[in-house]
Amino acid sequence: MACDLAYITDRLLNLLNTPSPTGFTDRAVRAIQADLDALGVKHERTKKGALTWEIPGKKSGKHVTFSGHVDTLGAMVKAIKPSGRVTLHMLGGYDWATIEGEYVQVHTQTGRVVTGTVVNIRQSTHVHGPALRELRREQPVMEIRLDEPTFSAQDTLALGIQVGDFISFDPRAQLTPAGYLKSRHLDNKAAVALFLGVTQELLKKKPTHTVAFHITTYEEVGHGAATGIPAHTDELIAVDMAVVGDGQTGSEHRCTLCVADSSGPYDHDLGNRLRAAAKQAGLDLRTDIYPYYGSDGSAAWRAGGNYPVALIGPGVEASHAYERTHMDALRDTAELILTYVR
Repeated sequence: MACDLAYITDRLLNLLNTPSPTGFTDRAVRAIQADLDALGVKHERTKKGALTWEIPGKKSGKHVTFSGHVDTLGAMVKAIKPSGRVTLHMLGGYDWATIEGEYVQVHTQTGRVVTGTVVNIRQSTHVHGPALRELRREQPVMEIRLDEPTFSAQDTLALGIQVGDFISFDPRAQLTPAGYLKSRHLDNKAAVALFLGVTQELLKKKPTHTVAFHITTYEEVGHGAATGIPAHTDELIAVDMAVVGDGQTGSEHRCTLCVADSSGPYDHDLGNRLRAAAKQAGLDLRTDIYPYYGSDGSAAWRAGGNYPVALIGPGVEASHAYERTHMDALRDTAELILTYVR
């Protein structure tokens, strides 16, 4: 019953290397649509830009929806400085220090892509010395050094760059020989790749009840699943990264059930049904609480969703920075989903 991990990994690497900061996700959604077309699965875009598809079940009745998001952290051009460098407007919740030194792409309105690097205004230690180490990393001191000969705002404008252009971060995706996948934006392209792998398996053997997969495009700014969840949904299971760190039970090698986050507790009974499925599959399901976290499930509930919600996901280290997970966690999460729907 295991999913094809090679297929999941291949699709995940493809998505990771497809820029999709919040608000600039069309290319990534189209990549998912192409994968669904290759599988022969019908799909539908919402007016908001989300993507949904269904696998009919063997029995009529309960409809289970799994939600994940393809939008990622990123930025927009906030201003063009007299020096020709660009300042950033943050998209999503990350610490400015986590993007210092990162390679970026600026996506212009004309379709031109201009590369650059995130630096701070005192980046040279040989010039600023102790002032560099003491500098607090925040929006006013961070800028993009463009890989073009720009020495004035006019030079940068001539490249086609303007305020409001989207900025994507280089994911630097790598699969190591030991099975670790390290990259930016595992949050939450890992879930999307899992959905494709699970879909591939469900086409071979139908689920008991109808299963829907819903990909949102505004989760990182809090309202991804506020609309678009299929109207016939009886249970919503959000699949997102399971954060790993001190004081948590989660692991990069395991799937985690999040029982509560900043929005409050998730549905106890649905969580217990997932626990039972994990036990049936012989999985070491972890449980955690995330005090600084929200999900598409939270957004759907706030918007009036009338169904129980649970949250699961593969363990991810260094959330909202240069993240890492292991193939074991992807496998376990896929197995939990398959066991639950069958």
